[in-house]
Amino acid sequence: MQNNYYELTVTLDDAYVDLIADYIMNLHDEGIEFGKGKLILRSENDLTFIKDALLELQSNLDEKIPMDFSLEEKENVDWIKSYQESIQPIEAGKFHIFPSWHEPKEDLINIKIDPALAFGSGHHATTFSCLSAISKYVKEGDSVIDVGCGSGILGLAAKKLGATVALCDTDPISVESCEANFKLNEETFDALWEGSVDKAQGQYDVVIANIIADVLRFLSKDLKTAVKENGYLILSGILDKKEELVKASFEDLKLEERILKDEWITLVYKKESNG
Repeated sequence: MQNNYYELTVTLDDAYVDLIADYIMNLHDEGIEFGKGKLILRSENDLTFIKDALLELQSNLDEKIPMDFSLEEKENVDWIKSYQESIQPIEAGKFHIFPSWHEPKEDLINIKIDPALAFGSGHHATTFSCLSAISKYVKEGDSVIDVGCGSGILGLAAKKLGATVALCDTDPISVESCEANFKLNEETFDALWEGSVDKAQGQYDVVIANIIADVLRFLSKDLKTAVKENGYLILSGILDKKEELVKASFEDLKLEERILKDEWITLVYKKESNG
């Protein structure tokens, strides 16, 4: 172990924490500590390149995301243990989401996720609300697809309820993370691919997409096509200020439920039969 390590703290509006974390995870494979309005990265290697990449991203975005950076070199301590201690189990709907260094619970459906590369350990409002919706709308024997699967936590939840599950993500790191998390939970998926919902074979009883509002709008046609008649579409990753824009793209479906947590919206639609 080296005597020193580098710590990069990125301070930003809490609404953008997951978006920026998702970007960082494509560049940095050593885990990120999430805080209120901040992200903390640690490595034995200099993290200046992450800071530079975020500055470049910032300059290329149409909608500016203010970020402040603090890069320090520190004496090496067991920061992995410190990071692990910062991740606590959560309960969402029927599920208990816990890292491997905690114990399962007997009265809930247990999903083991070790937060690392891919977004989605249940702690963020969007993942939490999706787990609540899955608890309500997914039943045994359903066919489910998780679009933009990230860590695979939502697909795992559906699998634990007895559904057949397909998953996809355009990020190869997320695909690998998803595969690893299914193995960690001793579960098997029915299909997993790098790409999006346009590569789906057939239709599904429940389509889940926890992405961001602009991507949901872009994929709206393919997402609606993927849902069977009388099936459900669970959409999340929607900041409250983007809600009406998303609704405009899905107004031909019946809005079954709106879940608000913090400033994030999850919308559950039903694709009603034309017959």
